[in-house]
Amino acid sequence: QVQLVESGGGLVQAGGSLRLSCAASGRTFSSYALGWFRQAPGKAREFVAAISRIGGNTDYTDSVKGRFTISRDNAKNTVYLQMNSLKPEDTAVYYCAAGATMYDYDDWGQGIQVTVSS
Repeated sequence: QVQLVESGGGLVQAGGSLRLSCAASGRTFSSYALGWFRQAPGKAREFVAAISRIGGNTDYTDSVKGRFTISRDNAKNTVYLQMNSLKPEDTAVYYCAAGATMYDYDDWGQGIQVTVSS
């Protein structure tokens, strides 16, 4: 198992940017695929972005394509989510996750709030 801790959330105006980070424990970080999910008030948790174990493959939900970028630095045991051109509908608690594949996650962070004002 891997322990995940998100950081970098906060309040930003529409059109602004935030960069989320997720630091992982353990010595086998590169063995995990990583993903970002979010959950808005009153809505189900949804997939946002994912990246393969060595970073060669990424995937995004349609609503964030062209605005968000997922990346990873295996030397730092960290995955990032760069969020540009933020919209109020991006407001949610964001979670990072780790798993054996890009769509099979076993370990989750505690979540971090992102709020985008109009």
